[in-house]
Amino acid sequence: MLVLLSGVSGAGKDTIKKELIHRMQQVESLPSYTDRSPRENDVPGVTYHFVTTEEFKRMIKEGELYEYSVHHEHYYGTSKKLMNEKIQNGKIIVKDIEVNGVANLLKLLRNDVKIVTIFLKVPKEVLQKRLEARNDKLSPKEISLRLNRLEYEESKIVMYDYVIKNNNLEKTINIIMEIIKNEYDLKEAEF
Repeated sequence: MLVLLSGVSGAGKDTIKKELIHRMQQVESLPSYTDRSPRENDVPGVTYHFVTTEEFKRMIKEGELYEYSVHHEHYYGTSKKLMNEKIQNGKIIVKDIEVNGVANLLKLLRNDVKIVTIFLKVPKEVLQKRLEARNDKLSPKEISLRLNRLEYEESKIVMYDYVIKNNNLEKTINIIMEIIKNEYDLKEAEF
């Protein structure tokens, strides 16, 4: 089963994903490939798979990605090989991914894999405070880029199975854990 978690930068995707992995035995992450430089708290292979722009373009050309996009001036994409391996191992994959990536994965995989889509909604004022308080200290330009994307991402909410207002982290995590359990049980009941 594939759980796609979206929301604008600062909505809490990464924090929630880490907690789900920590609290649920069958849940694993599927880090995207990116050509951006690692930040202070990034762990290669855990937060992202870091490659050069040339390597990313090679991966596109060779058809190694299910989807990719340019987001905040950098490439991000989902490896076919890594995703297929995790799905074949019966894992529940939680992937934080932007809205265009969700649309592409739904188009490509919906008939082959159980996909659950969750959008985290956060008010713009709260989002700005979270972005300004981040450990990786985003520049004013980077904060503006992310805030300007809010309206676009929220316009894509209709393609999501669940939309959750993330104003209480613990409550949001518990809701998502219940969603995953219920959807997994439904998947297992299908025949």
